[in-house]
Amino acid sequence: MIKVLFVCLGNICRSPMAEFIFKDMVNKKQLQSDFYIASAATSTEEIWNGIGNPVYPPAKRELAKHGISCEGKRAVQMKKADYDRYDYLIGMEERNRRNMLRILGSDPEHKVSLLLDYAEQPGDIADPWYTGNFESTYRDVIRGCEGFLKYLENKGEITL
Repeated sequence: MIKVLFVCLGNICRSPMAEFIFKDMVNKKQLQSDFYIASAATSTEEIWNGIGNPVYPPAKRELAKHGISCEGKRAVQMKKADYDRYDYLIGMEERNRRNMLRILGSDPEHKVSLLLDYAEQPGDIADPWYTGNFESTYRDVIRGCEGFLKYLENKGEITL
């Protein structure tokens, strides 16, 4: 089983979008039994008294426009122990990667990457919390998730 953790700052926009878009892609290819997919935050900004906020409504609406539900998802914080739990820890932007490495301490197995590292045009996925452009974020997440699936296929971890 391939275990994937998508990570952003608050776990209410980009990383849950990546989690549920990737789950949708995997389900459509009937590969769901090959994966465990989740998302988390590097901060506690969206977590109060141990309870995370739900997916930000505009992010939830953007997913729903494409027939993808994120119902029940609440923000959780990434923990150092996640390094041993997951095969891939995928951030949305360089700042996420730096914060992930701060939480994890190090990356001896090279599990930490950025989602768009897997796309033809690497870079950061802009935070729609600040840009307001959830459609653009959706498109970037799709590009990254498609590239990640191709990467896993090329590595021989899955067959598409």
